[in-house]
Amino acid sequence: MTHQILGYPDFETNYEMIRLFHESGVDLVELQLPFSEPIADGPIFLRANQASLANGTTTLKCLEFAGRVASDFPEISFLFMTYYNIVFQYGIDSFVKECATIGIRGLIVPDAYPEESDKFLEACREYNVEPIMIATPYTPDERLAYLSEQTGGFLYCAARKGVTGSKTAFGKETDEFLTRVRSQAKTPIAVGFGIQSEEDVRFLHGKCDIAIIGTQLLKVLEQDGLNGVKRFLKSLAVLH
Repeated sequence: MTHQILGYPDFETNYEMIRLFHESGVDLVELQLPFSEPIADGPIFLRANQASLANGTTTLKCLEFAGRVASDFPEISFLFMTYYNIVFQYGIDSFVKECATIGIRGLIVPDAYPEESDKFLEACREYNVEPIMIATPYTPDERLAYLSEQTGGFLYCAARKGVTGSKTAFGKETDEFLTRVRSQAKTPIAVGFGIQSEEDVRFLHGKCDIAIIGTQLLKVLEQDGLNGVKRFLKSLAVLH
């Protein structure tokens, strides 16, 4: 699973990145609707969010783009990632309904806590859009069981505390966390936050169902352009 901040550096580059994802056999793509205060994001994604908004990116433009790529690349499952303010301001029911209409399969909204988001979860159920819940290594077993009941599609496992972008030291603690998650999960499990290399993907192989790569793709794009992204994706395809 890969990630794109919509409108950064521009929608044309977003499209070419998704074309590369498709060519490389990526299964799921997380499309992030930019927000001014992305609390779960590290400095690289924060800067990209702010730049996208400064360039004039709007929710409507993101919805239009998402509908286009969902139509052009039907083999990929597209999800939105954003923050609850965006959903609330658009209108919860209207937003989720529009997601279903344009082909968005799931929603990752880190600050839509399930015990406080009844309307959001009801809309997801009504329009068959999966609400993706997030767990961390500090999530106790009781909470894991609750999140496993509430999540749809898969359970997003943040490999460490903190925000996106920093390197994660995968090891024994990761194994223990994913073993706990697997004992509770009723859906596939995905791991994100800090996956940066083929070595990381190899470590996670057999321990989870989905490896999520976000910030590292943006770093490669900014440093080496689209050709660099193509080479990077090829290096990750060894287990596909």
